[in-house]
Amino acid sequence: MIAAGLAFAGVAMLINMAPGPDSLLVVRMSVAQGRQGGLAAALGILAGCMGWGIATAAGLTALLTASHLAYDTLRVCGAAYLVLLGATALWHSRKPADPEPAGRTTVPAGRFAAFRVGLGTNLLNPKAGVFYMSLIPQFVPRDAQMFSATMLFTAIDVIELAAWYWLLTRAAAALSERIHRPAFRRCLEQITGVAFLGFAANLLTDRS
Repeated sequence: MIAAGLAFAGVAMLINMAPGPDSLLVVRMSVAQGRQGGLAAALGILAGCMGWGIATAAGLTALLTASHLAYDTLRVCGAAYLVLLGATALWHSRKPADPEPAGRTTVPAGRFAAFRVGLGTNLLNPKAGVFYMSLIPQFVPRDAQMFSATMLFTAIDVIELAAWYWLLTRAAAALSERIHRPAFRRCLEQITGVAFLGFAANLLTDRS
């Protein structure tokens, strides 16, 4: 089990560090709301990953691979959510920049909103469910109990993601604190907005 866990950790880390809507959201929240906002969004994403892991252990994510209707429904909802995030970012890029420093501590309501956005971004992405359903079983030893092994690998993935997001929030918040120019904020919102729309288009055209 140790060898299987190490092998899974290596593969999962490469996948987790690849650019995607979750990492992009963490960066955007860290710049817009400070590190606390980025961490709140990251916690929402991690909660979503735990949910996918539990669903995989219980066999529920098999519905996504067995039922085209279930997958397509979640795919369209996820794409619509990403379009909303992208449109919101582009709209914010048209507004005057907030005069307060980017590194300020956000109010609890702001952190809860960031958590909610992170959770929704992850849970409405069917590829996250397929990731757990297709990848984890490949590393479970034949003599291992599927439920406990799946939860162990889920915990490994969540720990790795937490470390990655911790680094992202530090880097993004530090960059935002150093660059106070309104043009930088507007440019970031425009880039993230277009990127979210691109992820939405990719999800809509996905036929897996």
